[in-house]
Amino acid sequence: MTKLFAPTALIVALSLPAHAVQPAEGETLADSQTYTYWLLDAIKSLDPAKNTDVEGSDVLRQLFEGLMNEDATGAMVPGVAETHQESEDGLTYTFTLRDAKWSNGDPVTAGDFVYAWRRVVNPDTASEYAWFLELMNVANATRIIAGELPPDQLGVRAIDDRTLEVTLSTRTPYFLKTLSHATTFPVPQAVVERLGDAWTQPGNLVGNGAFVLESHNLGVDITLAKNPEYWDAANVALDTVRGVTVNDNNVALTRYLAGELDRVQIPAGQYPRLSQDYPDQAVSIPYACSYAYVFNLSDKGPEALKDVRVRQALSLGLNRDIIVDQVLQGGQKPAYSWTHWAIEGFQSPDADIAGMTQPERTEKAAALLAEAGYGPDSPLALTLQYNTDENHKKLAIAAQQFWKPLGVNITLNNVEWKVHTDRMQSQDFDMARYAWCADYNEASPFLDWFRTDGYNSGKWSNAEYDALMAHSKTAPDTAPLYKRAEEILAEEVPAVFVYHYAKVDMLNPAIKGIPTQNVTNSWYAKGLYRIAE
Repeated sequence: MTKLFAPTALIVALSLPAHAVQPAEGETLADSQTYTYWLLDAIKSLDPAKNTDVEGSDVLRQLFEGLMNEDATGAMVPGVAETHQESEDGLTYTFTLRDAKWSNGDPVTAGDFVYAWRRVVNPDTASEYAWFLELMNVANATRIIAGELPPDQLGVRAIDDRTLEVTLSTRTPYFLKTLSHATTFPVPQAVVERLGDAWTQPGNLVGNGAFVLESHNLGVDITLAKNPEYWDAANVALDTVRGVTVNDNNVALTRYLAGELDRVQIPAGQYPRLSQDYPDQAVSIPYACSYAYVFNLSDKGPEALKDVRVRQALSLGLNRDIIVDQVLQGGQKPAYSWTHWAIEGFQSPDADIAGMTQPERTEKAAALLAEAGYGPDSPLALTLQYNTDENHKKLAIAAQQFWKPLGVNITLNNVEWKVHTDRMQSQDFDMARYAWCADYNEASPFLDWFRTDGYNSGKWSNAEYDALMAHSKTAPDTAPLYKRAEEILAEEVPAVFVYHYAKVDMLNPAIKGIPTQNVTNSWYAKGLYRIAE
C-alpha cells in the first residue's frame, strides 16, 4: 500500500494557529461558562463505531476529535492532524498528527486511528456505519466488510506514532470532507479491549476531545466537562455542556422560555409567532437534512408497495405545500428530490411532480391507484410508523388525511426512537418516517443511502442507480450522474420525499459561537462561550 512521494506531488495543509475564544467588542464573558441544549431522544450509543444518529454525533464531536474539524462555514480545518500531504495520483494521504493526548494522559497516536478504522469495518463490530469507509473509498474496505479479507488489510497504517498513511482505491475529491465524521474518530484500543461494551460508560470513557463524559442518565440528560488534557484546552471557554432529553417539543420550548435551556427546536407552526416575539432568538437557516416516508420493499414489506404505481400515487397525493406552509411554517421547502437543495454543487432534476398543481397531482394519483386496483371502493390499508415527536405526529396525521380520499387507509404507529430504528433495520414496517442528514457537504451522502448495499432500510434496488453511484466515485464531473440518480428515484419512488429541512431554533443570545452558515449544522462546544447578560 505504500506510495512514494515526489516533492512536487505534495499538497500540504499547514496547521492553523489556535485562537482563544474571545468575546466581541462590548461583550463580557459570564462567570458561569455553561451551555444546555435540548435532545429529542436518548443518545443511542457513545461508541464512534456504533452511533447512527445526528444527536449522538453532536455529543461524539465534543468527546472525540478526528483528523479534521469544520469551521463555522463548514470548511475543513486541522483537528488531530496538524498537516496532511496528498500524492500526485490522489490515492495516498499522509497525515502528521499534533502532540495530542487522551483524557487519561496517554498520547494520541496514528495507531489509535488504525485500530479505530479497522474496528469499524470488522464484521464482528456490526457497525451500521461500516459503509462510510466504503464511501470514503479506503482501500479494501468493501472486501473486509464482506468478510473476504481480514481487517488488517484496510488501507490505513501507522508509519510511526505521529504519521498516519491512508490509501484509497480511487481518487476521491471529497475525501477530506469525510474526516470530521464521528465514524472516523480514533478510539483508545487498550480501554476498549479491557472494558468491552462498558467502555463508553461514565467513569470509563476515555476520549481525545475538548470535553469528557461526566454523567449520562439514558433518556434524561448527558453532562460533559472541560477536558484539561485536550491539546487546546487553554482556548476552550465552556466548563460544562449538558444535553437534556425532552420528548415533547412543546414542553422543551416552555423550558427554554423559563431559562432552563439555551437552545431548542421550534415546534411546527410556531416560528412566525416566535420570530416576531423574539426576533433576536428565533432563527431559521438551511440545514442539509431531508424528511421522507420510506417504503418497505423487501420480502417482508406489503405486496401493494411492490407496484410502482402505488408508490407514485402516494407521492403525488401528499400535499407538501400544506406541510411546509401551514404545518411547519419554519422556512422548510417541499422535497421533490432526496438531496437537499442547499448542498454544494447539486443540480436538482426537473421533476414532473414539482411543476404540477396539487389538484393535478391528486387526479393523477387517483388514476394510478385505480390502475393498480385500489380506490375508495377498494381501499388500500397501510401502517405508517414514526418515532415519538409532536412534529412527526402532526405530519403523519396530515399524510393520513391527504391519502384518505384516494382510498388509502393509514394506521399510525408511534414508537420510541430505538424501537423505530431497530424495526427499520430489520424491515419490520410498511412505511416509516425517516430523515437523512448529510455527513458532509456533498450529494453523495444522500444518494449513497439508496444503493442496494447502502443504508437503504427499505431495501429498494436498481442496477442502473448502483452503476451510476459506482461511476460517480471516479468521474471527474459527478453532477450529471447525481442528477440522473435523482431522476431514477423520482421514477421509482422508493420513498415519498416530504420536505427539506431548515434549522428552526430558539437560541439564547447569551450563547455565542454557534455556527449559522454551515449547512450540515456541525457545531463544536470548544468554540462556544457565554456572555454576561
